[in-house]
Amino acid sequence: MKEAQKGNEKAFLELFQKYENDIYRTAFVYVKNQEDALDVVQETAYRAFKSIKDLKEPNYIKTWIIKITMSCSIDILRKQKKVVEWKSEIESALVNDYEKDISLSITLEQLINLLNENEKQVIVLRYYFDFTIKEVSVTLKIPLGTAKTLLYRGLSKLRKGLKWEEFYEK
Repeated sequence: MKEAQKGNEKAFLELFQKYENDIYRTAFVYVKNQEDALDVVQETAYRAFKSIKDLKEPNYIKTWIIKITMSCSIDILRKQKKVVEWKSEIESALVNDYEKDISLSITLEQLINLLNENEKQVIVLRYYFDFTIKEVSVTLKIPLGTAKTLLYRGLSKLRKGLKWEEFYEK
């Protein structure tokens, strides 16, 4: 870690490769395709290398790198203007694929798209990376109470989405 912070590219590469799979998976959750996810991994590597010397607490390297990944993912989505409201997505899925089995068309990924960006970040960090709510709060630089509110609001939306899916499975 210290060598990477001094600008040693080889040390940084070894450190980065340790978290590369987590970075890719996080990016894929956001951008939903391989090409964009790989772009996010590349941009994350660049941003992390550029600013690793500013990382004050080496114990939070994974948290720090995942936060950069989420920021890069959101930046790419904004550039491509791919952010689509969940309702529109479901309505078009129902109209276009009416005869398709609804249980196959509604996936966890689509349910996560129910959430706004803040809720999605909290849910992904909490359940995908198994962060504590306090670690989520520190990572996103938000108050603990706000992190809890976003978590519970997000979970509530996901539950409603699951109930909607169960209704159509019958």
